[in-house]
Amino acid sequence: MGWMVRFLSSSIGQKLVMSLTGLFLIVFLIIHLAGNLQLLYDDGGKKFNIYAYLMTHNPVIKTISYGLYFFILLHAVVGILVKRKNSLARGKTYLKNPTAGNSWASRNMAQLGILLFVFLCIHMGDFWYKMKVGALPVIEYEGYDHAISNLYIRVQAAYEIWWLVAIYVISMVVLAFHLQHGFQSAFQSLGLRHKKYTPIIAALGLLYSVLVPIGFALIPLYFYFNY
Repeated sequence: MGWMVRFLSSSIGQKLVMSLTGLFLIVFLIIHLAGNLQLLYDDGGKKFNIYAYLMTHNPVIKTISYGLYFFILLHAVVGILVKRKNSLARGKTYLKNPTAGNSWASRNMAQLGILLFVFLCIHMGDFWYKMKVGALPVIEYEGYDHAISNLYIRVQAAYEIWWLVAIYVISMVVLAFHLQHGFQSAFQSLGLRHKKYTPIIAALGLLYSVLVPIGFALIPLYFYFNY
């Protein structure tokens, strides 16, 4: 374990961990958004409920989910370590990257990350935890020999509350700023910097950091104004 501590305490190790876990979470957000967009189907929540059931009962997906939880915690912990090291350095830039600190998002990545972590805890407690402990009503669908938790009903009820919708939308704005810097920084920290490809990565990062949070934010807004 000694080598792990030394690795995570080194700038290179921290850069690598933040980049790889960040890229993993970036991919996860696309998958998660695709699943959540099934809430918009006019089928009473059938597609979404079946999707949610598979995500929590399929052995392969469950294993990946545990890895996801670990990566989220690792990303958060290492991010705090990076922030602490930068604060102690006082005059040094983010991970000795001369381009860091040029934008508001890059200067406040730790604070944005903490806000997102708090939102994630609220989000999982309101939906995932209630489904896991059986606190939701169940529904039966043709072709399935078992009842399925009706998570759709809980989502619908939550997004009828204006302040929950406001928290969700504001959190997506925070996510947009966090992704704006994090997307490009992840590639740069892995050494993938080239005068030809860096502008493309920056453009893709900007597009991603805008479209993905908008996609998530549209869901609670849709429910709030239509139900």
